Amino acid sequence: MPVHPLLASRFSPLLFDSARTVSDDDVDLLLEAARWAPSAGNSQPWAYFVARRDEPEHKRIVRHLARSSARWAPTASLLIVTMAHRYVEDTDWAYSDFADYDLGQSVAHLTLQAHAMDLACRQFRAFDLEALTTDLTPGPGWHIISMIAVGTPTQDRPADRARRSTADLRTAPWD
Repeated sequence: MPVHPLLASRFSPLLFDSARTVSDDDVDLLLEAARWAPSAGNSQPWAYFVARRDEPEHKRIVRHLARSSARWAPTASLLIVTMAHRYVEDTDWAYSDFADYDLGQSVAHLTLQAHAMDLACRQFRAFDLEALTTDLTPGPGWHIISMIAVGTPTQDRPADRARRSTADLRTAPWD
């Protein structure tokens, strides 16, 4: 059985249509998909700071981009800052080993929903984490992890995308 076409056709573009916008309903649907991701103990330790292009929140985020991502990310319709809540309430744990993983599950759900909506996502970490954290001031226990650029790609999915083999997935990194 082949992998689902939604998975096989997904890609992470570097070029987005700067004229395309996303509606409130689009944003709500993306976040709804993210909300339904599985998480350890149903803790749902994720949050998103959403910024649409040409809105004050967008300008606030763009100024923290590294030179490499500043070349392409601002043209995306939406920039999303991802956050994980690493503190586990009602326990003596100082840190959750699962929070970042669970955030990744949520981002995957958002990414596939975007693709189903003919949007594309590119996840990245090319920004000044310290400055962005100071600017956004996430609450106690919350940590900024990454960003997602969301928009309409202006390039086609590369035909020859290189992926590691399933055999490699089964053997690495065992000694």
